[in-house]
Amino acid sequence: MRKKIAILKTVFKDETLMVRSSGQLIEGVKARRTKVLPDERGRLGEIFRADDPWFEKFGQVYFTTTYPGVVKAWHYHEKQTDYFCVIKGMLKVALYDRRKDSSTYGTVNELYLGEHCPGLVCIPPGVLHGWMCVSETEAYIVNVPSEVYDYKAPDESRTHPHDNDIPYDWTRKDG
Repeated sequence: MRKKIAILKTVFKDETLMVRSSGQLIEGVKARRTKVLPDERGRLGEIFRADDPWFEKFGQVYFTTTYPGVVKAWHYHEKQTDYFCVIKGMLKVALYDRRKDSSTYGTVNELYLGEHCPGLVCIPPGVLHGWMCVSETEAYIVNVPSEVYDYKAPDESRTHPHDNDIPYDWTRKDG
């Protein structure tokens, strides 16, 4: 039996950065274009600042990479807020609100982030999230979570990327 897949429509746009959703923008999720300042020497990309209205607190900064076609999903945190940006390559990012006390419970959001569509996404605690590298090259992601990673008791719960009841399909949609 095939699971039901959510139909997505655009619910948020900031220049070329768009969030598509099965309902509305998930409660607590934020997305925006990042500032990129080019000159004859190259580019400077401003990702996140302490005076940003979204800034909660600083836990750590780390980077991760994802190879083309690979899905890294699904997981969520009980306490941690993630703030991440793609600095090389391109990701299809998916979010699913599993918080029963949320006004957007059961909602799916999807957005694309990458070096040619620079943006920052804020993912609050309790929201399942993951991504798939859709570029032909490895994607590089910078995350600035609100909490320090606790190696002895990680604040992370995982769900299988494909075998689950989330109404989302990672398959590329041609057409």
